[in-house]
Amino acid sequence: MIKANAKKSRVIFHIDMNCFYASVEMAYNPKLKGKPLAIAGNPEERKGIIVTSSYEARSKGVKTTMNIWQAKKLCPELIVMRPNFDRYREASREIFKILSEITPYVQPVSIDEGYMDVTSSNMDGTPIELAINLQQRILNELDIPCSIGIAPNKFLAKMASDMKKPLGITVLRKRELSKTLWPLKVEEMYGVGEKTAEKLNTIDIYTIGDLAKKDPYQLKQLLGINGERLKNRANGIDTRPVDPDAIYEFKSIGSSQTMPEDTTDLIVIQRLLKQLAENVERRMKRKDAAGKSIQIMIRYHDRNTITRSKKLQSFIEEKEDIYRLADELFQKHWSGEPVRLLGISVQDVEEKRNIGQQLDLFTYEKVASKENLYSTIETLTEKYGKNPFKKWSPGDKKDDIQPRTSFQKDFLDDYKR
Repeated sequence: MIKANAKKSRVIFHIDMNCFYASVEMAYNPKLKGKPLAIAGNPEERKGIIVTSSYEARSKGVKTTMNIWQAKKLCPELIVMRPNFDRYREASREIFKILSEITPYVQPVSIDEGYMDVTSSNMDGTPIELAINLQQRILNELDIPCSIGIAPNKFLAKMASDMKKPLGITVLRKRELSKTLWPLKVEEMYGVGEKTAEKLNTIDIYTIGDLAKKDPYQLKQLLGINGERLKNRANGIDTRPVDPDAIYEFKSIGSSQTMPEDTTDLIVIQRLLKQLAENVERRMKRKDAAGKSIQIMIRYHDRNTITRSKKLQSFIEEKEDIYRLADELFQKHWSGEPVRLLGISVQDVEEKRNIGQQLDLFTYEKVASKENLYSTIETLTEKYGKNPFKKWSPGDKKDDIQPRTSFQKDFLDDYKR
């Protein structure tokens, strides 16, 4: 039995589904198994982007974010399919139901990965035996392969799950870090992106071991507080709990999309900005939230990416406001170069129930204009019972406009319902 013990190290699992979208399609249609398969945002267009691919396709050089035409050149027999988000969401729900049967301490972080704290799990056997049984159960019941990392904290568990795919089970112990983790290139460390790796290289940090041994003051000078955090992680220090309620915490809600082709056409760009604003508004309605900052992301044809943001005096939630502010930021900061991808996010987000409404002249007029409507609704409610004009609420499951190539995270508690 795995028992909780104050003196005993935590036992954290990181569960990572292998080639999730492709694996779900293969489980749905076994004829696809063993074939090079790619899921792409828009297969009909030559410049559609690969979202994920099977290992058979990856062995031919097919990679995520690659254009379809590039992937087809590397692998002429590649099978390309559109994403089926309902199917992936249902598979994710079933996976997390299985995890939650083992321990209540399950923290989903995306549609296809999550953490488990099994320190005090009541399951029989060692952590490795538990991982083997869990991996086999998901494979037998759902026909979906996964890799599992086992470690005393979330960071090491995440690193461990990446070390062996597909169907890997890897244990990462603190006492073995000098042999297992430190020899890896620093850009392979979770939390270190390309730009951060380049900065670390300037102070002679090329491996995770170099980072672990570096002077913390020098790291803080280079990367701020993140430098100290990364050094701690490189030394296997991570005190974050596995928090099942973390899925309800959100500071930003956004949407992004790659263009069918790089463009400088302002009409095309503004049309996409309007669509993104609608996506953000819809997701904010799911959360019944509003935000007080807006940010845009512009990725150019050469993959150079910039983000620009603006703090606001009052909360926003409606697509008209989101679009107007995003368009202003775009017009101000666009270099005129061809645009490859656009993103909009509303930040400093709060649930409306926690917001004391701040009325400026404009919001006052907007609220005042609806007073008669609210009064009528209240009257009808008193007469007929529950509000007859049902407002779409976060509890509603139907999301009738599907995202393109990425998922919002506001469905991650579906497995609890």
